[in-house]
Amino acid sequence: MMKRFLTAVFAGLIVFSLAGLSFGEDLKIDGSTTVLPVAQKAAEVYMKKHADTKIFVSGSGSGTGIKALIDGTTHIATSSREAKDKEVASGKAKGITLTGHKVALDGIIPVVHPSMKLTDITMEQLRDVYNGKIKSWKELGGPNRPVSVVSRDTSSGTYEVWEEKVLKGDRVRADALLVASNGQAVQTVAQNKFAIGYIGIGYTDKSVKALKVGGKTATAASVRDGSWPIARPLLMYTKGKPAGTIAKFIDFMLSKEGQKVVNEVKYVSIH
Repeated sequence: MMKRFLTAVFAGLIVFSLAGLSFGEDLKIDGSTTVLPVAQKAAEVYMKKHADTKIFVSGSGSGTGIKALIDGTTHIATSSREAKDKEVASGKAKGITLTGHKVALDGIIPVVHPSMKLTDITMEQLRDVYNGKIKSWKELGGPNRPVSVVSRDTSSGTYEVWEEKVLKGDRVRADALLVASNGQAVQTVAQNKFAIGYIGIGYTDKSVKALKVGGKTATAASVRDGSWPIARPLLMYTKGKPAGTIAKFIDFMLSKEGQKVVNEVKYVSIH
């Protein structure tokens, strides 16, 4: 009798632990490495205003974050792309509606080593660099050296937007170096004079050179008005309509103060 009672209690604890708000902390956020700086800074500011709330933020990738939300191991999933049909279906199979909240805008920027003389590239040239048609910097007006292509892994929302807007269905060349985050992309390009990569606008710094695309420069204005050709929304997903602490945090993200945080970490506010 006691054994059955303990088994029932243990099973109940498992169910309770997966309910979404019972990991031993107040709020857990996981997902896109692109959205990571936004979520980290917002969590820091929010916790200063709400001392009784603890927020734990991690960046395992957009797809992983959405899966964690569906599985009940995170409260908010950050994503640098819209949820896929199969993810929506997976959620529905578990009685979960994935609700996206647009919290910021981003421009994906091609970057090269600061010593590279190239300053501008077309969308067609970007596509041909990444699908392997362009193999040497000489074809772009640079030195007669092979182009080292740095790309993101396929679980990345950044990769999926790049695949859609730049590659347009082509496959990334087989010898491309795949990295797991924006930060790794920056570091890899900064250490290789003949590399090219792509990163979210919030990760740009002096260690890499941001390229113009078709004569356009990635700025808050060009991202917001759509003239930057590789722009996208950044999202936070919740299970249906959020409530409690989750709702309060989403409301904070959409507030004037939350949008100020977005700008502070070099992304583009939605207003």
